[in-house]
Amino acid sequence: MNRRVNRIPVVLDTGNVKELSPEDIKMILRAADMCIMKAGRNMLAKILKGSKDKKVLELKLNECPAYGYYHDLKLADIMHYIDWMIDEDYLRIKYDGRLPLLVFSDEGWEIEKETYAQELYQQFCLDVKENNPRVIHKLIKVNRKVILRILDIIEEEGNKEFIPCLEAYKKIETKRIGRRIIEVEKTFKDKV
Repeated sequence: MNRRVNRIPVVLDTGNVKELSPEDIKMILRAADMCIMKAGRNMLAKILKGSKDKKVLELKLNECPAYGYYHDLKLADIMHYIDWMIDEDYLRIKYDGRLPLLVFSDEGWEIEKETYAQELYQQFCLDVKENNPRVIHKLIKVNRKVILRILDIIEEEGNKEFIPCLEAYKKIETKRIGRRIIEVEKTFKDKV
């Protein structure tokens, strides 16, 4: 016997929002990354507001780079922005049982992938400068497509100073990523 699940309805309200800046879109997607298939619109609004809500702090969502981005706005206004993002297909709603959770659309994921890759690349650059490969341990939990994009950026830059960090990273990564690291290193050697 099938039991029908009563889904919590989602009613989008974009208010008077006609358009968001590219920076706003990136920051909302950056915060949404913490919520994908774990939380919904309300939690995303709390992250962007910089809420001290018990659940936000308990889940360490206050560590998100976009935490407090809209600290000066009301939650209702932030919800209009989030609903605009859903309406414009940067984010989507996917149900898990009866709960509406956030997921990226293809376009939203492409933007977030690039934003996150650039963020991690900057950390990689700092590690190279300090000769201390800290970010490589963080990369173990990162989506493979983001890692491949970081390696593409490193390859495009062509900076040989990355080689020691790449060597250390290759030792702890999967074979597939290890092969890509070898390709990047080979590109550096071919430029000599």
